[in-house]
Amino acid sequence: MAHSSPDPAHPGRAGPQHVAIIMDGNGRWATNRGLPRLVGHRRGAERVRAIVAAAPGLGIRWLTLYAFSTENWKRSTEEVIGLMRLFARYIEREADRLSANGVRVRFIGDRARLDPRLQALMAGIEARTAANAVLNLTIAVNYGGRDEVTRAARALAVAALRGEIAPEAITEATVAGVLDTAGLPDPDLVIRTSGETRVSNFLPWQAAYAEYEFSPVLWPDFLPAHLAEIMARFGLRERRFGAVAAG
Repeated sequence: MAHSSPDPAHPGRAGPQHVAIIMDGNGRWATNRGLPRLVGHRRGAERVRAIVAAAPGLGIRWLTLYAFSTENWKRSTEEVIGLMRLFARYIEREADRLSANGVRVRFIGDRARLDPRLQALMAGIEARTAANAVLNLTIAVNYGGRDEVTRAARALAVAALRGEIAPEAITEATVAGVLDTAGLPDPDLVIRTSGETRVSNFLPWQAAYAEYEFSPVLWPDFLPAHLAEIMARFGLRERRFGAVAAG
């Protein structure tokens, strides 16, 4: 796991370098206003732009956003199609801005079920921003933690059958190396917006020792100021990773 950087709100305290966010509440935001759910998703995409822009100034080096889960396919066909179009439009519209601002974009999740055009857009922006280092932005699309671990287990089983690795040689590091997040540090802080207190199959392996915050604010209303407040509270926590408190 990455070492934390100073908290800009409280100099000398440790702040999280890797923040992961479950962006929840788009549909409810729209429904509360008598609007179609897709309007809420579009507003949520605008919020992504603001949070990504604010992240480096808050000391965040890695930002991971939960955009679409493996379970979200259960939603209406209209909503799923609308979301996929929104993802493609976001990549097309934000590519120049993200690249110019030094943001490296990566995607995690199973891409096989996604439309080929969307897959191509995802691969394109990953390649275009691969050398950027101001902010590492990871977007989870068709991602589920159990699905990820299952795919990792399958890959290790195939490797063992081929004689490429001995079963007794498999370690936590080996498993981490075949997850979608291979090469990324574990999240220090996981935030869920909208008041729900579930983790919803998001980064179960990686977030084993993360701190959690459940914000009552719906994602379309979640401002950089809300994120800054949560970052400040993080600096007050003592992270022991299973050890006994000092002193």
